[in-house]
Amino acid sequence: MKTYTFLYLLLVFNLSLLSAQSTSIRGKIVDSDGIPLFGATVMLSENTGTTADYDGNYSFSNVASGEYILKVSFLGFEPQQKKVSLNGQKELQFNFTLNPSSEQLQEVEITGRSEKSYKNNVTFAATKTATAIKDIPQAVSYVTKEVFADQQAYRVNDVIKNISGVNMYSYYDDFTFRGFRSGATYINGLRVVGLFGPEPLLANIERVEVIKGPASAMFGNSIPGGVMNRVTKKPLAQDRKAINFTVGSYNTLRTTADFTGPINEKKTLLYRLNLAYENSDSFRNLQEKKSYVIAPSISFLPTEKTRINFDLVITNFDGKLDRGQPIFGATSGSDIYSTPVSFAIGQTSDFHKTDVVYSTLSLNHKFTDNLSFNASYIKYVAQEDLEEHRTSNQFALDANGNPIPTLMGMQVISRKGQTIADNLSSYFVYKANTGALAHKIVAGFDYNEQKQPIGNAQSFARGYLLQGGGASSSAADFANFLRDDAGNPVPNVPHFDLQNPTYNVARLSDYIFINSPSDPTKYYSYGIYIQDQIKWNKFQLLLGGRQEYYNDISNFDQPDEQTTTQSKFLPRVGLVYSASEAINIYGTYTESFQPQGVAALNNPQAGGPFDPVNAYMFETGAKGEFFNKRLAANLAVYYIENNNILVNANDTTNPDLLRQRGQEQSKGIELDVNGRILPNLSITANYAYNEATITESDNPDEIGTRKENAPLHQGGIFGKYTFNGENLKGIGLTLGSNFVGKRNTLEPTLQLPSYVVADAGVSYNVDKFNIRFLVNNVFDKTHWVGGYSYTRLYPGTPRNYLLSVGYTF
Repeated sequence: MKTYTFLYLLLVFNLSLLSAQSTSIRGKIVDSDGIPLFGATVMLSENTGTTADYDGNYSFSNVASGEYILKVSFLGFEPQQKKVSLNGQKELQFNFTLNPSSEQLQEVEITGRSEKSYKNNVTFAATKTATAIKDIPQAVSYVTKEVFADQQAYRVNDVIKNISGVNMYSYYDDFTFRGFRSGATYINGLRVVGLFGPEPLLANIERVEVIKGPASAMFGNSIPGGVMNRVTKKPLAQDRKAINFTVGSYNTLRTTADFTGPINEKKTLLYRLNLAYENSDSFRNLQEKKSYVIAPSISFLPTEKTRINFDLVITNFDGKLDRGQPIFGATSGSDIYSTPVSFAIGQTSDFHKTDVVYSTLSLNHKFTDNLSFNASYIKYVAQEDLEEHRTSNQFALDANGNPIPTLMGMQVISRKGQTIADNLSSYFVYKANTGALAHKIVAGFDYNEQKQPIGNAQSFARGYLLQGGGASSSAADFANFLRDDAGNPVPNVPHFDLQNPTYNVARLSDYIFINSPSDPTKYYSYGIYIQDQIKWNKFQLLLGGRQEYYNDISNFDQPDEQTTTQSKFLPRVGLVYSASEAINIYGTYTESFQPQGVAALNNPQAGGPFDPVNAYMFETGAKGEFFNKRLAANLAVYYIENNNILVNANDTTNPDLLRQRGQEQSKGIELDVNGRILPNLSITANYAYNEATITESDNPDEIGTRKENAPLHQGGIFGKYTFNGENLKGIGLTLGSNFVGKRNTLEPTLQLPSYVVADAGVSYNVDKFNIRFLVNNVFDKTHWVGGYSYTRLYPGTPRNYLLSVGYTF
């Protein structure tokens, strides 16, 4: 018995001694903005590890005394490690703050952005490589998904107010960049079909970024003002799931879901699924809409050297095409308030249905530490089914052929068609050193193709009825127009009475249509480029050049098919100097190239041949990171010159005659600020001064005229403050305002007024629930975001509210 007692006491003593010599280790892992990094990996030894929980906390218990290396890693961030000595302490705490890494394996964006901030650190599109925005010698503006959420933005048009120098031109996917109207659309750095219709939804978008100024050295033919790139959400290596429900003004009902995480234990297979649905009306008459998005994404990381990503995005829009608000004509004075902003032209039976499906496949393979290959391919298919009553862009004619300012001329368009785009981007990245110089060399090939196949067609009903039957829109037939009892011409489609509007279920059989099948079309372009990012001490030099070939095919797939080729070499030079650890100063020179349309080049009546539109830009500025790198600020000063703009000569004897207007200039200053001033105070702010004018023209009246929808001043600010105190913990306040100066339209006598709009909201976070309430246009300011003429203006939304409830798990 004594022996058993002795052994028992010895065991207890040893266990007590072991317990006294073991230590508990805990800590918290956050990013540079103080955001917990859920899912971060923590390794205490080769076989002992854990992951951070939802709040970024981790822990190890009963760790024996000894020497350890505590290692922390998280995808997209620079890993950290600490040497740990344990000598029987009861508990030790080690916290980590990880910084985003711009030197990731991927040179194409295959895995997602993990930060949760208004600030974005890296862009892939501006240089084809993962480069810190601070190190790019060109202005790059952006809006992150965190801003989308706090502003309850649902479409691209809702967020461009956060970007300096970008202004809406109309309700469509249609903007001005530094005074130049937008052209092609880009997704993940790849060119797709520009849809002149429904605004793209944001449910599957990680961020919207604008590369300012000419970007042809990277993207080929593009406008001189800049390009907008939409980056889709990619899978993350940690589990995140969120659902959100929104209701609001104009019978708005929305829901979104975002699920992501690893599929297998090794985290070599990741997934993401974004879903969205909307059913809502509008402050605009007849403009109800239904839309949805289904967007799955898979990332496969089979080895440390290879990464593959596949995206599929399915979108649908079912509504009407809003052609804008008409007002009384110029002969009645240019009273922009002559009709209410809710006023829309159309009929109850009109519809606009679009289906867009696109898929992206991206590959990154690293042969060695210094050499990698990268490729991205997108297939984009857009289908449209349209029936609309719309303005004929002129007012009704009286018996003498004079316009009647309160009666709108109308036309009916019925259209069905499909457009297909294919884009391939492939390039090698090679890193090397020559003495004190560090090189990152990019050499690649891009191919872009867009076509409309056989079967696209539309029909028109327009003009006035003829006495002998039929209809005509030609002024030469005015004497033969059928007349009513007052002697006025009888329209093919009844005029729209701006003083007494009526909406009906239209009978298309009442109109005389002209069928207009569309000839199949195709264009393709390709470019070979090389770029070197050279780093020496505090200097970073970017040298690049691209040889671009643009091929436009008329009578595609027909016996008389004809190809027209235009080409241009496009240089790019930029220099960045690190003036301090926080501030970089930069300067750049770059060019753009826009080929003339094949219809203009091949039409002998047009008066050609015509030179391509080309532009160049000088830009200088400064980029800084402040408040412990939580806040980014970019300042840019630029000058852009655009030449050989093609416009109609307005020759009454030859309506096809064109002329090259000469020259346009844009110069200005821009400022963008994004990030956090305090851990609980986020802000995004911008200001732009842009003087975009016509400087050379055969028409003396045009010289010195400011370009359309290009305000001299515009800007905005939006911020969110979250209370930290015990009594108000979880409550957040949002406040924002944006202003836009006066803008010209396509009508010389019509100018859109300046405006200031304010938004305010409140949110509450409790556990995993988030409730947001936002009032847009708090003071109910009547304003116009863009416009063409008296027949087509685009008013901004009056005061409205949005209430959302979200759950993260």
